[in-house]
Amino acid sequence: MHLILKTVFAITILLLAIFVKGQELDSISRKKLNITKISDAPKIDGVLDDLAWQNAAIAKDFVERNPTNGRPIPDSLRTEVKVVYDDLGIYFGATMYDPEPDKILKELTERDGIGNDDFFFILLNGYNDRQQSLQFIVTAAGVQYDAKMTNGNEDSSWNGVWYSAVKINADSWVAELFIPYSEVRFPKKDIQTWGLQIEREFRRTRSRYSWNFVDNTKGAFSTYDGEIHGIQNIETPTRLSFQPYVSTYLNSYDGESEFVFNGGMDLKYGINDAFTLDMVLIPDFGQTKFDNAVLNLSAFEVQYAEQRPFFTEGTELFNKGNLFYSRRIGGYPTGYPDLGENEEITEFPARVDLINAFKISGRTEKNLGIGIFNAITEKTYAKIYDSQSLQSRKSVVEPLANYNVLVLDQRFGDNNSISFVNTNTLREGDFRDANASGVYFDLTNKAKTWNYWGNLEGSWVMNGKTKFGTEGSIAAAKISGEHRYQASIFFRTKDYNIDDLGYTGQTNYINYYAYYGYRYLQPKGFLNNLNLNFNFNYNRRLEPDLFNNFVFNFNSSFTTKKFFGFGGGFESTIFENYDIYEPRVHGRHVKVPAYYDPWVWISTDFRKKFALESTVDWYKYDQHGRGKLYFEFEPRYRISDKWKLYYFSNATFSDKEQGYVSRDESNIYFGERDRNTLENTLESQYIFNDKMALSLAFRHYYTEVTYDKYFTLEENGDLTPDENYTTNHNATYNSWNIDLRFSWWFAPGSQLSLLYRNSMESYDEISRMSFRENFDYLFDQPQLNSFSVRVSYFLDYNRMKNWFKKRPQIEENTTKSSYREYKSMAYRRNG
Repeated sequence: MHLILKTVFAITILLLAIFVKGQELDSISRKKLNITKISDAPKIDGVLDDLAWQNAAIAKDFVERNPTNGRPIPDSLRTEVKVVYDDLGIYFGATMYDPEPDKILKELTERDGIGNDDFFFILLNGYNDRQQSLQFIVTAAGVQYDAKMTNGNEDSSWNGVWYSAVKINADSWVAELFIPYSEVRFPKKDIQTWGLQIEREFRRTRSRYSWNFVDNTKGAFSTYDGEIHGIQNIETPTRLSFQPYVSTYLNSYDGESEFVFNGGMDLKYGINDAFTLDMVLIPDFGQTKFDNAVLNLSAFEVQYAEQRPFFTEGTELFNKGNLFYSRRIGGYPTGYPDLGENEEITEFPARVDLINAFKISGRTEKNLGIGIFNAITEKTYAKIYDSQSLQSRKSVVEPLANYNVLVLDQRFGDNNSISFVNTNTLREGDFRDANASGVYFDLTNKAKTWNYWGNLEGSWVMNGKTKFGTEGSIAAAKISGEHRYQASIFFRTKDYNIDDLGYTGQTNYINYYAYYGYRYLQPKGFLNNLNLNFNFNYNRRLEPDLFNNFVFNFNSSFTTKKFFGFGGGFESTIFENYDIYEPRVHGRHVKVPAYYDPWVWISTDFRKKFALESTVDWYKYDQHGRGKLYFEFEPRYRISDKWKLYYFSNATFSDKEQGYVSRDESNIYFGERDRNTLENTLESQYIFNDKMALSLAFRHYYTEVTYDKYFTLEENGDLTPDENYTTNHNATYNSWNIDLRFSWWFAPGSQLSLLYRNSMESYDEISRMSFRENFDYLFDQPQLNSFSVRVSYFLDYNRMKNWFKKRPQIEENTTKSSYREYKSMAYRRNG
């Protein structure tokens, strides 16, 4: 272990030395736009006839980014973007010429969705550090999309409150936007310099044009922005907003009904221009999307995606290092009661209730990002019944608990950072506590040709005694040109455990990884792009040392000039594997024969009304009759610009797979099983307009497992047939969910949603039921039927304070129309 740490440390020092020595002058040209301040705000209506636009600075001379990188935009598609600002925010007025405006693609979607659309794109970076920007998009159908982009990685969970309008004209289409300062982070300075990138998507040819040239041969897209100059002495408004909500639920389950009424509020406060406090008071997450439940036969828990908005929005700092898995907060209880001889559990909670949570995040003028997250969950009980005494009692299965995350992220240069992350879990009483800390670096040379990164983490679990574990990694990658390479080392010790506020997964191994990739940088022949890559993974167990596996992987993808995508690959372990996890006992392993896995996939042109994606993947093992076939089929049909249908189906047929089933004091038992899984998903959306939508989501997951024979695991990893083990492990599992949702964004940041939900699941210890028998059994199970209404309303302090101002006196000769215009102007300027 000490040798591993010394090796990783030496490699880290070497890479840092290479990085420092290899810093080259930044040769990337950055366009500059000097904008002016206005006194009268333009009306956001998609018509650029306001006085404010007359002398505005204009961004023009766009350059193609995809597919032909570097080619000037055709004159027929010339794009001109006017930019101005005032004390409330920044305004954009874009005119995008089109010789055939009647063919502009404008599919309606829900907010934060882009379909078959032309769109206008803004990337704003208040710190001008080329690392984290805010993304604002409006489609030709008027739909808003926003996200945070960090080093080229997009997080669309963030939702801002901003204003836009579009209009299609005889020779162009226009997008007009107002972005309040309350949505942008920037340092407190008299004179501001912001990063700016502007793009236009011309969907008919799937071409993307950018204002500042983006060199696709190297680096991340977000590092190629230009600059805004001229913003100075702005009097920023108070950044304070409230999001009160009320919700009601009528739930029916297993013959019993209940009516629930909730009310609460989210609060957002700008501590200063750079830091923001987000707080949820009396949370309600009853309308979050259902989880895609599965029957889990693996050695590790299933990691489900976070669906709760508070835990997905504005969390990019807290996701540094992957120490934070927010599903731990308000998740399944961590304790289990001790039962007496005649006791049984009559009620066990499925989750722990969240009392409140807050997060503070921002970045200083010196580019130090600071994030603080805290949440408190309430004490939770299980109910226990004694059949002899006929008495009931409660037992604590989760005490009052506090969860805390601290992040420090220092950025420097164009695309470099060093970060520290700490997570801490404190539980009341004798329940276990935990702490984890990590240090991370991510460096890219100024030429944007090489990237270096690594980490070192430690975990402490306190439960009577303290267990300490570590993980670390070091990596380097060539990120430019047609030929690209990567090499890395990663290790994790057996006592590493971040499961109290993170997700651990596999432990006690070291991984050596190498990669080579080749890609087209410009269209060639009949192809728009081509990507080939070769991957090598070599894994060993650390304690005691043991070969785990060696995996070779090849991937390919091609896109033609008619936007038909296809590709495939091949993977093989080549040698027999030693699986160190499936036995679920430290120090043991099971031998797994080598496998060969070819696959192919296709993806048709998504501009068409009908599009299709499909994959076929086949595993063949060096063992008679053992294999797995996976098939995925995903058609979609756009009935109109308002109505679309999506269907997703995948099937897995696995024969003679071998897996853990049980153990006793002396033996570990495995079973040979056939497992068939079928998943069907249907989604449909009808979009009334850019504010109102009706959506349907249906999912049925079915799997059956049939065991043919059982084995005892030997010390050398062999499996010996065991005819004495006869426990039944056959199973059939179903998960069924239907969500029918109506959403109405009736005001900026404000939403009304109506949801009908139907869900059920079944588990039976038999297999190979007929189709009818399976569904009869499923529909005999208790069903949840729920109807809920939730209304949230966005309240901005700057708008609220005007409610209490005295209405101005109107002269007798003032017309009603001019007063309406006065009120309209006040509304525009105050958000």
